[in-house]
Amino acid sequence: MEEEFPEGTLVKIVSRSELEKFLKEWKFHNPLKAEQLDFADKTAIVEKVGFYFGGDELYDLEGIPGTWHECCLRLQSSK
Repeated sequence: MEEEFPEGTLVKIVSRSELEKFLKEWKFHNPLKAEQLDFADKTAIVEKVGFYFGGDELYDLEGIPGTWHECCLRLQSSK
C-alpha cells in the first residue's frame, strides 16, 4: 500500500461543505467528529500515515486534531 500524501507533505483540508457531506454520508470506521469541521480550508503537514484494514489511508496532521481520510485532503503546493 502506498499513501497519497507521505509524511511531511503539505496538505489542505477540503471545504466545510465537503466535510459536512462526508460527515453525513460516511458510515464506517474513523468517522469525522463535528469539531473537525472548524478546520476546513486549513493547511497542515502530514505527521503520520496509517491504513485501515481495508486499505483506506488515514492521516494525522501537525497541530490539527483528529484522524483525516484521504478524500478530506488535497495536495497544497505552498502555504
